[in-house]
Amino acid sequence: MAVAPSLIKELREKSGAGMLDCKKALNQCDGDIEKAMLFLRESGLAKAAKKSGNVAAEGIISLKINDDFTKATMLEMNSQTDFVAQNENFLDFVKETVDHVQANDLADSEVLRASTFSGTTYEEYLNNKIATIGENLVPRKIANVSSTVVNGYVHSNGRIGVLLAATCDESAKEKTLLLLKSIGMHAAAMKPSVISYKDLDPEFIESENKAIIADIEKENIELHRLGKPLKKIPEYVSRSQLGDEVIASAKTAMEEELKAQGKPETIWERIIPGQIARFIQDNTQLDSTHSLLSQTYVIDDKKTVEQAIKDTDPSIEIVKYVRFELGDGIEKKEEDFAAEVASQLG
Repeated sequence: MAVAPSLIKELREKSGAGMLDCKKALNQCDGDIEKAMLFLRESGLAKAAKKSGNVAAEGIISLKINDDFTKATMLEMNSQTDFVAQNENFLDFVKETVDHVQANDLADSEVLRASTFSGTTYEEYLNNKIATIGENLVPRKIANVSSTVVNGYVHSNGRIGVLLAATCDESAKEKTLLLLKSIGMHAAAMKPSVISYKDLDPEFIESENKAIIADIEKENIELHRLGKPLKKIPEYVSRSQLGDEVIASAKTAMEEELKAQGKPETIWERIIPGQIARFIQDNTQLDSTHSLLSQTYVIDDKKTVEQAIKDTDPSIEIVKYVRFELGDGIEKKEEDFAAEVASQLG
């Protein structure tokens, strides 16, 4: 029997499936809408199962912040291709997912998949979307943050997202909101891994300390060969290594050097603070790479991020920082399209 176009339209609106799939389902089910819906669901699950093994490293990072800027959700949703990542159907699905995650305070992808969504499980809804859109889709990372003030930044290409939360005095909320937006842009570009040097793992610091010294020593060999000034080799790489004893020892060495130079003790107090500041700077290279607060602020390169925060309002304290980079850590499969086409033709 010929299926009426009005039935195809109705099924398409209900299921979100393509026109040809809806027509096929109605033909298979003698025009019964409910049976056709079940047919599409079962067909969709089969298609999704086939696509579930496909590598999904493209997609988009989406950020949702509530109206009073006290709660925020960030989601990385992966697709197989950048083309699908720009598809309106995909973008609507991502928005639905972010809204659902925030409304139910879902902690991670596993909890999301098991949650109830649109009268079914999210897992089943996802599989139907995979069948409709035609690619494997993976809700990969989720971050939920609540605090006095939250804000974030997603780069225009949707591939990098930053979420920040802070505490502050009531009078500083507006300033904090604007500052977090700027720091989010900074973090998107500069890739800090932690808020403070205090958050760096001691084993990581020790490993990087050896690596940085080895790199400078190797570079100095080449500089020596070229007759250029050698770089100073630091003893340390993080502020966490510079305890009171280390600073006191460095200060004693500076005093001895000033004495050897014949500088009167009356001017030492004007010279030594600057030398200590330089000693700390030279011996905290790791912090300036990995610690947000220790980095030079891209909005004002005369300050660190920590100084910019204090200058805005001393009550501001960043308590949470999350950065997503699309596809980070996913091993992408190299496609040989010529071989794929040849195999299909053969």
